[in-house]
Amino acid sequence: MSEELQPKSIADDAVVLDVREQDEWDAGHAPNAVHIPLGEVPQRLDELPEGDPLPVICRSGNRSGRAVAWLKAQGFDVANVSGGMKQWAFEGKPVVSEHNVEPTVI
Repeated sequence: MSEELQPKSIADDAVVLDVREQDEWDAGHAPNAVHIPLGEVPQRLDELPEGDPLPVICRSGNRSGRAVAWLKAQGFDVANVSGGMKQWAFEGKPVVSEHNVEPTVI
């Protein structure tokens, strides 16, 4: 079982790895998130931010859970964000968007 972090335990300005698709990212994401879609993670390991552990997030926690399992197998210190961006937003954590639109989690 991978380590899980509750959104409320993560600082609002923390760097998190967001593995959702581009349209999900554009609609709304954590302010200091780094966007690397799940399918691109293996080719973009050199872009992973430092974390101790690095929180990994998606919409609900499923894709990020897969990313965490794979990254842990590669030796990375990562943790899944329980409930994903849906839980992040539900708990009132900050969400920003691209293109000056109202941020939302899709």
